[in-house]
Amino acid sequence: MKAPILRKERRDAVAELRAELKRPGIVMVPGVYDVITALLVQSMGFRAGYVSGAAVTASLGLPDLGLITLDEMARVVRYIASSVDIPLIVDIDTGYGEALNVVRAVVEFERAGAAGVQIEDQVLPKKCGHLSGKQVVPADEMAKKIKAAVEARRNPDFVIVARTDARGVTGFDDAVERAKLYLEVGADVIFPEALESEQEFAEFARRVKAPLLANMTEFGKSPLIPAKRLEEYGYKFVIFPVTLLRVALGAMREALRTIADLGTQEPLVQRMLTRKELYELIGYYDYEDFDKKIAEEVDRKLAVKLRPDKVHG
Repeated sequence: MKAPILRKERRDAVAELRAELKRPGIVMVPGVYDVITALLVQSMGFRAGYVSGAAVTASLGLPDLGLITLDEMARVVRYIASSVDIPLIVDIDTGYGEALNVVRAVVEFERAGAAGVQIEDQVLPKKCGHLSGKQVVPADEMAKKIKAAVEARRNPDFVIVARTDARGVTGFDDAVERAKLYLEVGADVIFPEALESEQEFAEFARRVKAPLLANMTEFGKSPLIPAKRLEEYGYKFVIFPVTLLRVALGAMREALRTIADLGTQEPLVQRMLTRKELYELIGYYDYEDFDKKIAEEVDRKLAVKLRPDKVHG
């Protein structure tokens, strides 16, 4: 893979995500929260990444209560999108306000390089969808946000994911009815948050005929269902929003315990990416080769320019 700064051509990530909606099979979408996690996801062959609001917020030392701003999230997306080719679905919480705020959010995230955004129907301040005590806005208010997002996108292939948190507030049937309304006003994908059993995932797919996104987050209200089974039920995407962050933090905590107890990291070396593997992931050698190439070309030009003219007798 070419280092990001050296690439001359990029795939059309928006078109790629739109194309996934028409292809058979489910797309597994790991959650990413910075450039290095996105590069790792891409290097492992995953076809898309999910920029998780919860993970990005946690990486800033903040709880997932809608505290992150549009500018902060867009900055992260801009860094990631400039470094990977896989399409990014970006969690924009409630759209940072009302319908007009959603318009600005869609414009900014499309400009930042996202291939799609996910908007949820919670009341601010929002909560993690798998916690108790959350509330949802009236369905027509969310419908206005989705319609605003559809109208705001410059590229008609930019994907709008509508998430409903109604299952844990007003019930399963209301979640189904909201999903149908959200589809009517232009949502491309429906994300039913915090369904509470495998049977509910199957029933939702039976009653809502649309591309569906399942959230397989850990420690939540939903059972952890394998992607293959979700595909059989009819789901198009399955996200793992905070998995990488949780695993990374767990591994770092164990590493720190080892260092504190032994005064050395030697027992951890076999579990690390090697220097070579890290350099390959971030494109180090491409930068080095590019620098060498430029230096050689300049040296050749200078050698020609400084060569004394031959004297003709």
